[in-house]
Amino acid sequence: MKRILISRTDSIGDVALTLPMCQALRNHFPEAEIIFIGKNYTRPVVACFSAINDFWDVDELFNLPITSQLEKLQADCIIHVFPNKKLAFLAKKARIPMRIGTSHRVFHLFTCNERPNFTRKKSNLHESQLNFQLLAPLGITEIPSFDSLEKLIQFNAIVTELPSWLPQSKDEVVILHPKSKGSALEWPLEKYMNLATQLANSGKTVCFTGTEQEGIQFRHLIPVHERILDSTGKLSLEQLIYFISQSNALVACSTGPYHIAGLSGIHALGLFSMRRPIDPGRWRAIGPKAAFVVFDASCGACKKGTKCTCIENIPVSTLFSLIG
Repeated sequence: MKRILISRTDSIGDVALTLPMCQALRNHFPEAEIIFIGKNYTRPVVACFSAINDFWDVDELFNLPITSQLEKLQADCIIHVFPNKKLAFLAKKARIPMRIGTSHRVFHLFTCNERPNFTRKKSNLHESQLNFQLLAPLGITEIPSFDSLEKLIQFNAIVTELPSWLPQSKDEVVILHPKSKGSALEWPLEKYMNLATQLANSGKTVCFTGTEQEGIQFRHLIPVHERILDSTGKLSLEQLIYFISQSNALVACSTGPYHIAGLSGIHALGLFSMRRPIDPGRWRAIGPKAAFVVFDASCGACKKGTKCTCIENIPVSTLFSLIG
């Protein structure tokens, strides 16, 4: 294998949990060129991971003339970690010798010549472990334990200039990231505000993060306190990644910044429901200080897979005690 393409064209958290698989490929094929194909906004995450040689924006790829697309896709193998129908047909047209994709997508029957048979939704494996199922055709058959996944991560945030108004002392900084763009169940905003006040009164510096659109939803609720800051809409993803790496702790639901915090080695606290397949067994962050919090590990509604709001019942005092 001289050139391997990895396609994961979805969100930041999903991309972060694909990185252990990429390191396993690097270990198995140390001389190979490994190229990650994804959405351009996830590029800064991949840039922190040295096992990957290059990043291609999937939209830029599709905007090239078809002859240039086919020429660019010359590789020995492509792994469709996140199924992308257009890219799957393009890879076949480019005659990539080994095209790997799950057997559970109909279009892979026509586009992939290696189709590992496994299901994500009902599996007991973590998302990162599930990605390893796609490596079997390449001779990588061992699925690492969850505890060993962090050994496959060499994530180094790129030093980036931060706004001068952000706190400089790492030990006192706690990041609160309340929203998830609808990708996860969320803890109530009023509880984030209550937690922020308690942390600030205890001497911590609290910084709310999120996009501009997310900030519009809650910045009017942020308590007025000299130790509570609002950075929503003010940081690029590069700045956010570096800021997270320089902070002490982060609280969020199952979303990208939570996974970045885990990979960065800081105290990452994820708020979860126990309902599969959105439970922490599938989506908790990877990292030496990553942890998760649920209200009731044996919640009956979650076990039945029915809609449940038990995440909203997680006490503020629980998070405060874990951080403090």
